[in-house]
Amino acid sequence: MSSPPVKLPAARLLRTEDELAALPASERIRWRLVAAERRFHANDHIGEFVRAGELDELKAEVQARMQEVLRALVIDTEDDHNTHDTARRVAKMYVDEVFAGRYRAMPAVTEFPNAERLNELMIVGPITVRSACSHHLVPIFGRVWIGILPNEHSNLIGLSKYARVADWIMSRPQIQEEAVTMLANELQQRVRPDGLAIVMEADHFCMHWRGVKDNDSAMVNSVMRGAFLKDANLRREFLALLSRKDK
Repeated sequence: MSSPPVKLPAARLLRTEDELAALPASERIRWRLVAAERRFHANDHIGEFVRAGELDELKAEVQARMQEVLRALVIDTEDDHNTHDTARRVAKMYVDEVFAGRYRAMPAVTEFPNAERLNELMIVGPITVRSACSHHLVPIFGRVWIGILPNEHSNLIGLSKYARVADWIMSRPQIQEEAVTMLANELQQRVRPDGLAIVMEADHFCMHWRGVKDNDSAMVNSVMRGAFLKDANLRREFLALLSRKDK
């Protein structure tokens, strides 16, 4: 699914190649996004605008700025052996791991034709997922269940590929409601089923670690499309099978 265009003044696009080359990697990437009128929210994939070698430059930028954050928090990173290398570790974690879904291409997903014309309910899960809340950048840990009702024209993908696609979508800062919708969009486009259902249950550390500090709260949300939205019996079957698998 393409992102809505970014409406920014045309004057901001007037840069020569020499000027762009002199900018930090983050600014070069941002200029490409603006020139293409592409959105770059926290949960958007922007990998196609990142050129070879720029992720290493980006990590160096994040490291430098994280060092300033630690300094602003009055942490002596020079004499404290525990935090001496923290800025570098945090930069590597954000770019290469926690937010990798923003910068890295989606893992290869092999698709197969539905040669046997399967049309029965398939459920994959629970898939363990990890993300980060875009409000506070603290962890979200959860599980996802995916229901697929294929048709003769659907593409079939391997079971492990559902987990890989889910991990790619979740490895970005975001809110759970949008994450589930993005996952549904990606699977709908690839599999083209008659029906698609996704349920996600997650613990949010913005609830556990700060604010109300409620350790027992969890969030559950779902997306139902096609046959799952129209057929109450199919929806009940899917949810009932989830309950059985969770015991």
